[in-house]
Amino acid sequence: MNELSVSPSPDPIARRQLLALGAAALLPTGLRAQEMSNTLPDLIDKSRQAVVAVGTYSATDSPRFGFRGTGFVVGDGKLIVTCSHVIPNPLEKELAIQVPGSGNASGAPQLRPVKLRRRDTLHDLAVLELVDDKPLVATLSLAPLDEGQPVVREGSAVALMGYPLGTALGVSLATHRGIVASITKAALPAPTSGSLSERAIRQLREGQVEFLQLDMTAYPGNSGGPLLEIRTGKVVGIVNMVALKGTRESALSAPSGITYAVPVKYLVPLLAP
Repeated sequence: MNELSVSPSPDPIARRQLLALGAAALLPTGLRAQEMSNTLPDLIDKSRQAVVAVGTYSATDSPRFGFRGTGFVVGDGKLIVTCSHVIPNPLEKELAIQVPGSGNASGAPQLRPVKLRRRDTLHDLAVLELVDDKPLVATLSLAPLDEGQPVVREGSAVALMGYPLGTALGVSLATHRGIVASITKAALPAPTSGSLSERAIRQLREGQVEFLQLDMTAYPGNSGGPLLEIRTGKVVGIVNMVALKGTRESALSAPSGITYAVPVKYLVPLLAP
């Protein structure tokens, strides 16, 4: 066995520094990664007001707000991004978002009416717009696009934010942390056979849609929520689907630990004026 010998140092301070460096080198990789992610609590505090619950509203329903998924505020504070499958099709009720109350003086969540601005069923994305002219203060920034380069690298530390269990226990934000395990290509299944066009069938076969495969657990209520790169705090994807072990109910009882997100590059065209 090879041994590392260190000559005694007459300077006790220098010796302590040398020992500290040696101890740091022996720290497990996971522990060093944990130290590097100390910015996550700050990222959560900074982002939580921009992550909203998305659903339908009816004055005759009980409750009046029907939760369907998560969304997040971008741009000038009037646009909300979510997944297309979160929005009913056809629209039979008014759409609304529930804004968390942590930034309000009353501490109570706010219901705000929204309308569907654009929808991209191929990439399962939708952009909503506030009905009134009062923008939300908190917004999230999208990661900048570099032509030909992925917006996030495999192995990057990421966090998804949203409402995994809906609003049954109140508008309580939850954050899950993991890594980008793979950047892969797949095709989204159509909700119904009537949605299959010739183009959709061709893309199902070719798997032309890029996805971020995540080594982390998400739940049905997370659909439409932001995927943030912890290092930059920018949105790199939109949480889309979870790999199931069995039935749909197994997403809660026996989660697979594999989640997929739509890269933010597919969102940018929907935000154009």
